[in-house]
Amino acid sequence: MSWWDRKPEERAQWVLDPLVGVGPLRFGMDSDEVKAALGGVDNGGGQVSADGEFWVPYGDLGVTGIYKQGMLLVAVAINALDGPLVRLGDVELIGRVPSEVRSDIHELACREGVSVRLNWSGDPEIAAWGVSMGTAQEWQMSPERELQRQDAVITSALLVGPELAEDPYAAVPVIHWQDVREQEKSNGTWPVTDDHDRPLWEWTPLKSVGPLRFGMSPLEVSAALDGEAPAGRQGQFAHWWHGKSWPWTLAEERFERAGVSAHYWYQEGVPVLGAVDLHGRTGPQVVYAGIRLVGMTPSSVNAALFQHIETHELGLIFGLDGDIGLYNFNMYSRVTRAGDSLVSAARFCAADWEDQG
Repeated sequence: MSWWDRKPEERAQWVLDPLVGVGPLRFGMDSDEVKAALGGVDNGGGQVSADGEFWVPYGDLGVTGIYKQGMLLVAVAINALDGPLVRLGDVELIGRVPSEVRSDIHELACREGVSVRLNWSGDPEIAAWGVSMGTAQEWQMSPERELQRQDAVITSALLVGPELAEDPYAAVPVIHWQDVREQEKSNGTWPVTDDHDRPLWEWTPLKSVGPLRFGMSPLEVSAALDGEAPAGRQGQFAHWWHGKSWPWTLAEERFERAGVSAHYWYQEGVPVLGAVDLHGRTGPQVVYAGIRLVGMTPSSVNAALFQHIETHELGLIFGLDGDIGLYNFNMYSRVTRAGDSLVSAARFCAADWEDQG
């Protein structure tokens, strides 16, 4: 059964035993024991690192097992949309409004005398329980049986054993599953810039957006953004299994003051600009066919784009994470979290750039 056909009452009901296990899983189990505890479900792939850590998504259960060397379970990630509904004491952790879960967690923590801090995403993290909360975009099935992304986020969770509890997202096994070290860190608030305070950028499809032209070098990108230095950079080694013995390649730079991210590719052996993200909360505004693309309610932007595409008989494409785009234009309407809700963002790409989420 797919997650969109599964009613809430049909999802597994698990109880968290802090630092010990969750549902039928216990930290320290090997991968065969985990598979057996989950009813022998086939896994959905996963990846093994050079140093022996690995992670495995389990079928349609909405559960990912994260393992250290020796194939021993050290963390369990619970998906917001289709994972088990995990309860800690009297608090339901999964698939809920984040601010409501945050309030319930703080109340329970106060009663039990444990401290709550914020993790990288601005969500509650409690070392004493081995809990680090997260969120995912909410989706629902329409009456016409079409999946539609909603204007809200709902809660997910990373649950860990005692050896990772002090800083789960800095632990090597978790880094192999989701490396957030270069991601923008949140302080637990998500202010959204008023539309009239955003600069208005022009977009020339496949060529440029605002002052940024596809094909620019990283230095030219920084100069075009009034000399702003990137607040964060992401990249990878050419062959991850050899680590730092191979050259590092630049993939993305984030510019917080400008509210944009620059994505690079290597058509001729050097990094050049291939795509630009305009951040939903703080980025510049672009207006296309009268549609304001950035900082708006995602459902309203999607509806306007669908109407425009239908009226003008244009092509529609879908990117990763459900982003919708204009065929032959290489523009994608995206989303950015703003607390419990989402605001629209946008990605503009050069010709031949493939959407990479």
